[in-house]
Amino acid sequence: MSERAAHILDEVRKYHQDIQDDRGFVPGVTEIWPSGAVLDEEDRAALVEAALDMRIAAGRSSRKFESAFARRMKRRKAHLTNSGSSANLLAITALMSPQLGDRRLKPGDEVITVAAGFPTTVNPILQNGLVPVFVDIDLHTYNTTAERIGKAIGPRTRAIIIAHTLGNPFEVAEVAQLAEERDLLLIEDTCDAVGTTYKGQLAGTFGDLTTVSFYPAHHLTMGEGGCVLTSNLALARIVESLRDWGRDCWCEPGESDTCRKRFGYQMGTLPAGYDHKYIFSHVGYNLKATDLQAALGLTQLEKLDEFCASRRRNWRQLREGLADVPWLLLPEPTPGSDPSWFGFVITVDPEAPFRRAELVDFLENRKIGTRRLFAGNLTRHPAYTDREFRVSGELTNSDIVTEHTFWVGVYPGLTEEMIAYVIASITEFVGSHR
Repeated sequence: MSERAAHILDEVRKYHQDIQDDRGFVPGVTEIWPSGAVLDEEDRAALVEAALDMRIAAGRSSRKFESAFARRMKRRKAHLTNSGSSANLLAITALMSPQLGDRRLKPGDEVITVAAGFPTTVNPILQNGLVPVFVDIDLHTYNTTAERIGKAIGPRTRAIIIAHTLGNPFEVAEVAQLAEERDLLLIEDTCDAVGTTYKGQLAGTFGDLTTVSFYPAHHLTMGEGGCVLTSNLALARIVESLRDWGRDCWCEPGESDTCRKRFGYQMGTLPAGYDHKYIFSHVGYNLKATDLQAALGLTQLEKLDEFCASRRRNWRQLREGLADVPWLLLPEPTPGSDPSWFGFVITVDPEAPFRRAELVDFLENRKIGTRRLFAGNLTRHPAYTDREFRVSGELTNSDIVTEHTFWVGVYPGLTEEMIAYVIASITEFVGSHR
């Protein structure tokens, strides 16, 4: 780094410190966000350094992050994408690759998923001409169970894709075993659960493919961004091809002839010796991230342990502080798990003398941000009314979530004082209805 660049980055760090809001927390005035990015001077400097070097496409920072994140997530390969939604699209699409032979998914095949979730876990199923099979969840953990999934398996079922809800893992070891026994492919949507463990094993290490999001709400942020991880090298190669226009070549941008036989291929009906950089083995996309995003991701990754500890601490404070408040169904970690929480979910008892909307309005008026448990029951949304899907069993709890559930934040930007104010506000509201 040149002396001039080092001086610029020092000034950037000073600038970051100068613009920090040091007014402190003012109850009822300061916004308590349900989620958000925690960014420091090193994050700002990393972005500026990448900009000074004009690293505007995927390059060395992207490759460095992919290697570091794969090690952290205990997977052999990681491929950065432009969003977590794109990561899910790539994961599902990869399972339809002809290169998988008899294991490939085909249009009309069924994929088991959860009704009470976020659309981007489900949309790639439909976008690939597959049929979602919706299962219900348990209240308390807000996840489905291996038993429900087992009952949902039919003659056309070929895969499972499920998210770990708000950082709380589903019974992923049991689901992975079920998938192996029934020859099903498993995708773990770990977008809300980086750092979560189940039975001592890291979430994201059970499935054939794992997806992660780096949107500002999540455990690590790149502003936008996502990742597909796997330890299956054949699947990793397919994901990379689909992400990079569908090309067969694996050279990094700006590189040529990594395989040492760039003009030595004959594929499809192309003439022998056709340039491998322009041979396409999949109908793909361009879903790559940039080095600007990856540079931020690298500095964020250094703080992951601290971020996860803060999320767990804030969740425990809320759980203990609200334990004796009536008419509220509070969350429980899945037995055998240590969640790296994304949010603190609350369901208002349908028999309570107040409605969820009234409690939410009260909190929002106090500048306490709330969110619904994503889409609630997806089958009730207009986007899916004319789509083919199957429901296994009843979606009773998914409907309860739609009507009565919301969550508040636990992200690392919240202080103990802020969490105490959230507890006091909820307690005050409920107490006024006794």
